[in-house]
Amino acid sequence: MTTAPEGPSAPRPEEGESAVLDGDGVRLHAVRAGPPDGPLALLLHGFPEFWYCWHEQIQPLAEAGYRVVVPDQRGYNASETPTGVDAYRIDALARDVTALIDAHGRESAHVVGHDWGAAVGWWTALHHPERVRTLTAVNVPHPSVMAEELRRSWRQRLRSWYVLAFQLPALPERVARVGDWRLLTRSMRRSSLPGTFGEADFERYRAAWSRPGAFGAMLNWYRAVVREQPTPARETVEPPTLVVWGARDGFLARSMAPRSVERCRDGRLRTLPDATHWVHHEHPERLCRLLRGQFA
Repeated sequence: MTTAPEGPSAPRPEEGESAVLDGDGVRLHAVRAGPPDGPLALLLHGFPEFWYCWHEQIQPLAEAGYRVVVPDQRGYNASETPTGVDAYRIDALARDVTALIDAHGRESAHVVGHDWGAAVGWWTALHHPERVRTLTAVNVPHPSVMAEELRRSWRQRLRSWYVLAFQLPALPERVARVGDWRLLTRSMRRSSLPGTFGEADFERYRAAWSRPGAFGAMLNWYRAVVREQPTPARETVEPPTLVVWGARDGFLARSMAPRSVERCRDGRLRTLPDATHWVHHEHPERLCRLLRGQFA
C-alpha cells in the first residue's frame, strides 16, 4: 500500500501536504497546496525527478489562488511501482492525469509538465482535450515533432543516446547506484547552470531514487516508449498551449520548440536564452509569472 513518504523525499510543512490519491489502477503520492476550491493546477515532473522538482512553484501558485497538485508519477518516489514495462505506456500515464482530475472532483485542470511530465501533458491534451484547461510544456516537444527529429537528425539521436542505454535489462539500475548515484548527480550538475543543484537537493533526490523498485520503474518509462513507439491519435493540440524552452538545453534541439507550437490551435512560445533543460530550477520566479499568465 502506498503511503506518504518520510525523510528527505517527503514535503516539509511549508512546501505542502502529502496525500495518497487514485491514479489509473495505481495509488499515487502527491503534494498539495492552495485553496481546495481554487482552479486545479497539476504539475508533472520528469526524469529523474519527483514532486520536489516543483517546490519553488508550489507556494507561489497556491498563494495566487490555485489548488496545486504535484504527484509523484507512477513508479517514482512514494507512488506505486507496478511491475512490467507495459504498465508505463504513455496511455496509462495520461490516464493517471485524468484520474487525478477526477479525484479532485473537476472536469479539467491546468496541466504543466517538464521533461517526461511534458510528454505526458502533450499526450493528455491530444487524447483527452476536454480534461486540459491549458497546457504548459517545458523543454519537451510535441510527440510527432520529437519523432520527426529522431528520424532526420543524427545529432538528436546522439543527444538521446541514454534512451537506448536504458533498454538494457538490470544493468542501468546497477550502474546508476555506483558511488551513491554519482552518474545521475554529475549529469544533472553538468547539464545545468552552475549552482543550480546543491548537496541539499541531492540528499532529497537520492532518497527518492533509493526507494525499493523506484529506479527500475523510472527506467521502464523509457523501455515502454521504445517498445511501443506510440503515435498520437491526432496532430493538433486543442487546449491553449504555452511552450517554455531553455535555449541552452543540451538534450533536445531548440528548433523543435517553434515546430511544436505550430501543432497547436492556440499556441505560444517563450524561449529563455539563459536557461538550460532545467528551467524550473534556474528561473523559478520567471516560470511562475509565465504560468500565472497562462492560467489567467
